[in-house]
Amino acid sequence: MHITKIERFSEGELIDRLRRVSLSTDKGVYPYKDAFISLERLSTGCLMPAQYYVCSEILKEVRELKWALQAEGVDIFNLDGYVKMWLEGESAPIDLLPIIVEESIERDGSVVNIVNDGMHRCYVARLDWVIPQVVFVRGVPKGLPYYAYPIPGGWEKVVIVDSLSEEFLKKWHRIKNYKSLYRNFNSAFDNVGKPRGADCLDRKK
Repeated sequence: MHITKIERFSEGELIDRLRRVSLSTDKGVYPYKDAFISLERLSTGCLMPAQYYVCSEILKEVRELKWALQAEGVDIFNLDGYVKMWLEGESAPIDLLPIIVEESIERDGSVVNIVNDGMHRCYVARLDWVIPQVVFVRGVPKGLPYYAYPIPGGWEKVVIVDSLSEEFLKKWHRIKNYKSLYRNFNSAFDNVGKPRGADCLDRKK
């Protein structure tokens, strides 16, 4: 992996853009518009996954990206904002944001910090024994929660897989029309990532 160009953007620019992130199915709804958004260093043990797997090939890709960014003086786990990068062989730039975490109050009264975006980077942080810097979002409207529930048992229930079968339970969705709760990060950024497909071959990290 070779990075040909990098542009860095500040914490303030990151937060301003996050407030303009819309839902995928309703471009007039902005779940983070009035939320409290900050950059925090949080141990992965304080974060709750909502996804029951990570893909081995994507973990390796994240590791390669981490090393490529290190060569450019950028710490993937401490961005202090976000970066726009151009990869050799790719025509369009890619925006890399910190791991996105949302505070969620569940029906039993539990307050949990759900990993919204960056599941594989979060897992690599665990493998690297790193406390990552994350975007911590609090005060999301109650009617717009993250689309899946946190996993009872947390990280111990997450498995590394090479591929997924159709029967594999990837997430436990909150509602039948769960796609209506997708946050469309590409509404405010460039090529951040899209909702997962049916297998391990999608590119969301």
